[in-house]
Amino acid sequence: MLIDNLSFLPFFLSFPSKKSELGRSMSRSKRHRDYPDQPEPGPESGKKHQHSNSEPTFPSYLDSGKPLPPKIKLLCAIVAEIHCLSVEETLNDTGIRVSQHDAEEVLKLSYAFPGPALKFFRWSGRQLNEHHSPYAWNLVVDLLGKNCFFDAMWDAIKSMNKERLLSLATFASVFSSYVVADKTPEAIMTFEVMDRYGVARDIVGFNSLLSAICRDGKTSDAFDFYYIAKDKIRPDADTYAILLEGWESEGNVASATKVLDEMVSQIGWDPTNVPAYDSYLNTLLKGNNGIRVALDFFDTLKAKRCYPGVKFFRLALDECVNEGNVGGAEALWEAMVGGLGLQADTSMYNLMISLHCHGNNISVAKRMLDEMVYNGAFPNSQTYNMVFKMLIKNRKLQEAGALFTEMIKNECILDQVNCTAAVRIYLDLGDPYFAIKVWKFMIENYHSGLEETGNFLVLGLRDMNRVPEAVKYAEDMILRGIKLSSSSMSKLKDSLVRAKKEYMYVDLASTMNTVG
Repeated sequence: MLIDNLSFLPFFLSFPSKKSELGRSMSRSKRHRDYPDQPEPGPESGKKHQHSNSEPTFPSYLDSGKPLPPKIKLLCAIVAEIHCLSVEETLNDTGIRVSQHDAEEVLKLSYAFPGPALKFFRWSGRQLNEHHSPYAWNLVVDLLGKNCFFDAMWDAIKSMNKERLLSLATFASVFSSYVVADKTPEAIMTFEVMDRYGVARDIVGFNSLLSAICRDGKTSDAFDFYYIAKDKIRPDADTYAILLEGWESEGNVASATKVLDEMVSQIGWDPTNVPAYDSYLNTLLKGNNGIRVALDFFDTLKAKRCYPGVKFFRLALDECVNEGNVGGAEALWEAMVGGLGLQADTSMYNLMISLHCHGNNISVAKRMLDEMVYNGAFPNSQTYNMVFKMLIKNRKLQEAGALFTEMIKNECILDQVNCTAAVRIYLDLGDPYFAIKVWKFMIENYHSGLEETGNFLVLGLRDMNRVPEAVKYAEDMILRGIKLSSSSMSKLKDSLVRAKKEYMYVDLASTMNTVG
């Protein structure tokens, strides 16, 4: 029987299970074709480089981001906490019946306990009449590989081969396990022999191997193997996208340029090869004079009618903002939104608005703010604060007031610096109503740093001969625990004495003494 073949599994089955912590993400970018990787959604190794002499770390059922069904939680707890020799007996005592899906769920959360996990696999197999799913078998192969039990991993592969259960996903898992264990030559050898197991040694498998190598920061090894194998397996656009993404991750401009030249010589300029151009341009951004060089190459691409993806536009816009490069940003924006019809999100609009606010281009910044909603991007607090600051700076008080009303309606928050500036400018220009409106917003949303603005409001109202209102807000400040300065009290007293309303000052002083 198929599960009986597990009797060959190694001596570690009799050892206690090992505890483990949540580890590293083996996930990768999905910008090019989704090549098979370790079984998804599988656990994640805890180290960037899992050397064969180090102990890998994995998530357990206790680290699950969502509540587990009681049955799965109990089975995972048995695998994690019961001595390997007693696992099957304990499982039998539960009286639980499992499905193929149950077995998969437990295996996904048991990578840290390979011995007990395999005992569970054998026990659940008997319940399933020796018919585990191909996914469960792939999880076992991945579990063994990620724990560096490579002999047992190959034994499991041979068992799968007898039942015709092998797929490229199985071998993609093996590639990944060898690479993260610093055994890249063994990963390459696996690719060389996988056709003996009925899995084609084709471009999809080739790209899957390159992806596993590049994902672990070994792009140089991947490129070396590419040169060896390219005459036997013709590379495609995804091959170069994978290699360029690897060099992007490592920030190696020279090597990325070499791959790009190789790509152009082999397959030419392909407008559909967006991931490759995206990665190359992103790599250029990391080099010397990055934005200038990237923009020059972007112009070259446009001439070939080839374009990068949204990631480059986002990164390049950010660089343009940092350097105050309005011309470069506008050219990118026009190409992205006008030429390609890509939809900019809120963060990208914020970059452009920030650039125009910094350049005091009021009309352009406001126009972009108005365009956002129509193009499916919604202003957030950052958007409103940038434009509000620019309007206040330029004393566009009516427009600033309308914007403030809009942002409150949209449940966005005006930052405290802008609030303070608004109170000051509105009082200076004789609009106490809006200054008071902003002050009310401040005391509702902020609970510190209010003293300076509050005192300025009180004195501003007093200087505008609105002494009763000044006293009203002074008293409110005191009751809220906001310090009213001795200077403010003194000036209020002078005004109240002149107005023959000393009693109001007496009441205010009494309130201060009581609260104090």
